[in-house]
Amino acid sequence: MKLNFARLGLSIALPCLLLLSPLCLLAQQKITMSDAILKGRTALAPANLRQLQWIPETTQFTHVVSNKIVRVQAPKLKADTLDILTKINDGLVALGATALPGLPALKWIDANKLSFHTEKEVYIYSLTEGLQRKNWYPADAENLDIQEKTYSAAYTKNNDLWVNIGGKELGVAQSEAKGIVYGKSVHREEFGIYKGTFWSETGRYLAFYRMDESMVTEYPIYVLDSMPAQVREIRYPFAGSKSHHVTIGVFDTQTGQKRYLATGEPAEQYLTNVAWTPDDKYILVAVVNREQNHMWLKQFDAASGAFIKTIFEETNDKWVEPEKPAVFVPGHNDQFLWESERDGYNHLYICDLSGKVQRQLSKGAMPVTNFYGFDTKGENCFYQVADESGLNRFVYTANLKTGASTRLSAENGIHNGLVSSNGEWALDVFSSTETPRFVYLQSVKHPNERQIVFGAKNPLDGYQLGQTRMLTLPSPGGPTLNARMILPTDFDAAKKYPALVYVYNGPHVQMVTNGWLAGGELWMHHMAEEGYVIFVLDGRGSANRGQAFENAIHRRVADCEMEDQLTGINYLKTQGFVDPKRIGIYGWSYGGFMTTSLMSRPEAKGVFRCGVAGGPVIDWSMYEIMYTERYMDTPKENPEGYAKSNLFNHIDDLSGRLLMIHGSSDNVVLWQHSLRYIRECVRKGKQIDYFVYPEHEHNVLGPERVHLFEKIEKFFNENLRDVGPDRP
Repeated sequence: MKLNFARLGLSIALPCLLLLSPLCLLAQQKITMSDAILKGRTALAPANLRQLQWIPETTQFTHVVSNKIVRVQAPKLKADTLDILTKINDGLVALGATALPGLPALKWIDANKLSFHTEKEVYIYSLTEGLQRKNWYPADAENLDIQEKTYSAAYTKNNDLWVNIGGKELGVAQSEAKGIVYGKSVHREEFGIYKGTFWSETGRYLAFYRMDESMVTEYPIYVLDSMPAQVREIRYPFAGSKSHHVTIGVFDTQTGQKRYLATGEPAEQYLTNVAWTPDDKYILVAVVNREQNHMWLKQFDAASGAFIKTIFEETNDKWVEPEKPAVFVPGHNDQFLWESERDGYNHLYICDLSGKVQRQLSKGAMPVTNFYGFDTKGENCFYQVADESGLNRFVYTANLKTGASTRLSAENGIHNGLVSSNGEWALDVFSSTETPRFVYLQSVKHPNERQIVFGAKNPLDGYQLGQTRMLTLPSPGGPTLNARMILPTDFDAAKKYPALVYVYNGPHVQMVTNGWLAGGELWMHHMAEEGYVIFVLDGRGSANRGQAFENAIHRRVADCEMEDQLTGINYLKTQGFVDPKRIGIYGWSYGGFMTTSLMSRPEAKGVFRCGVAGGPVIDWSMYEIMYTERYMDTPKENPEGYAKSNLFNHIDDLSGRLLMIHGSSDNVVLWQHSLRYIRECVRKGKQIDYFVYPEHEHNVLGPERVHLFEKIEKFFNENLRDVGPDRP
């Protein structure tokens, strides 16, 4: 079938083997550092279909082009255009609201209606009946949570929780004292927690977190523009110290009554992954002990708050980390899908409220990385997995009764799926090292029969880029390691180049994939243009390779990570084109910790000529409870591990030139880490470079990020590039 892409409002371009071969280097325009930072995820990123979604209970999908909705019919890709912005704005003005400059984020309710919300109101737009206002909330509302059926709104103001039901604002809970917080995320947003309110299926009930952090130490963040300088206090629970106490309340919007779940003692436990049964009767909570080696999936009665039973338990001698709540199968009040690493990889299990595991749906050394959902009949589910190498992502479907699974995506690369509600059609959003982005339409029953919906042009066409090589290296611990190397644009194997190693190597992060740019960022390509060999390796401890690969760091962070990073360095040194005397390293956060470790611990003494450590953890006893104690236990339980990883203890062995950078308002890795490190360096006569970004938090964002990377570039140029290869 020949497609009219102009009619669809799309563009199509065949992929260029840009990364694996220099054959496409037709132009000589360079990527500036400013463009790499400011445009890397916009103008210089592959184009995509905006607001791509299926219309429920239809075989149509839509996306937005130039403030118009393009509606496409499967399977023939017949398209029409809906120009509704003017009608929406006419309706807004008629209701006394402000017109919108462009289409807001829309969500289809059915084939006729869409919903959206503005900064203070919720609306439905009907293609046949026009605009209707469904609810409102104050413009200063935070942590907004809108119930998708009733359009009731839950939100916080300061530390208080409110709801608006049909236009009537009700106070759910007001903070009784300093340190009492309602309706916000808890446990430092670990365990997949990102919000503090949970609507029931019908919208009658709202479950919410109540956090008492009055026992947690207050920590000052300086407000620099006040005279004299003021402080903003945050609560920061240090490893081994007192943690906050959390309970879960339930608010009945019809009666105004409020009750709390009997989650019991100890108070220092983690209440994670809150889920409602579809009949509004029960709430499921994954309760994790502070030691994080035991999880109980508990069932509570929503009406009374009473504990009903423990559905099942999971234990591990290192850690358990539930991150996804139970998802109930359509049409079933007692059958749900659960994600678990109980067999060493994250997999999907169909369970019931009795605790019986009815079926394991995904299996093998391929962890599930995304669960997309069920079809409306509850017969099949759809999900994404990482393959055994960890480099690729594939989309699968599985039948809930038989457990039979089918891979819906074909070639190696990164596949993301959007499946129609009836489960018959899927959109496959695909990229690879060779392909910026394609969107395919395919039949779930016949996945090999697919049609191109969209193909992104190469956004880097006309730019000067070097070659990227994908590598696998053996780890001292056994598994193979994935790495990426970017060579200078005018690469000559007879020359000697400085090398820049970028490192993270911490949990929940993967940097090397078979996606566009092999998972790399444009600043790396800019540095390669400036004459560097850029090297990145995902060592043990990083994500999507299974539990054993990740929990190798348990109680001894940096040990195996350093072994693996040094394996990469040894590989670099065997390459005749890398100057072993001009190797630098850069990392942020966990990567800042790794950078400082690799420049100061004796295992890596003298390996790196220089390094940049941004927002680094220096002493894990100064980091937060939830993250640190999962990987290290408490300082009292693991004094040897804390002492060995404590970088204050390795300052005497610091070699090479180190630039340390921190945001003065960092509320994740506290500024105190690097300030104390400087003080100890001064006391010991060690010279380091230091730079502070005033009032920036853990990441330096906005226009100032260009300043950050220009500073990093200047530092490496002075210490690696602009010195001769024969310099000692």
